[in-house]
Parts: sequence; structure tokens; C-alpha cells
Amino acid sequence: MIRRVDWRLVALAAAILIVAFGAWNWSGWQRRAWIAAGFGARVACSCRQVEGRALASCRKDFRALEGMGLVTIADRADGTGVDASVPLLAHRTARLVPGFGCIMDNRQK
Repeated sequence: MIRRVDWRLVALAAAILIVAFGAWNWSGWQRRAWIAAGFGARVACSCRQVEGRALASCRKDFRALEGMGLVTIADRADGTGVDASVPLLAHRTARLVPGFGCIMDNRQK
């Protein structure tokens, strides 16, 4: 006798496995995103504030780097640095400090 598969139960089991996998790996993803966003902010700040290049030119520097595809960069509204973020995981800021160059901002929320 052939039993019919209840696809709702299969979908529920798959959803539970996906959520469990995400929960298990979330802290690792956050650490890697924190590092990538920090690297992106620091490099983009140096590109913008020290070298004086356009932000579009700075974005091109990230294309060759593996794992930097999700990092977005934007100028700070006050013009003193660069924000970098990985959606849902991390946000970092680097600011220009005269005499020191670009440093990571410790005033993170």
C-alpha cells in the first residue's frame, strides 16, 4: 500500500531545520559581518578622506575581495567619515582624525 506524503509536514520540517541552522550560525555570521563592515569602513574612509577619491571609486576597491559583496558604504552626513554595513548584521563607522588618519568609531550603538 502506497502512502501519500503530506507536503505541509515536509515544508514545516524544512522550515524548522532552516530556522535552527540560522540560529546555530547567527553569532558566527555576526562576527564575520562585524569584521567585514569594520574593514570596509576603515578602507573606504581612507579612500575618501585621505586620498580624496569619489565614493564610487572607493566601491570598486571592494569588488576583488571575497566576502565584501554584502558590505555597503556611505559618507557620513557630517562629512567626517564613512559608514559601512552588512544588512541585518553589522554597522561600523570610521572617522578622520587629523594627524592619525581614519580610525574606527567606538561610539557604536
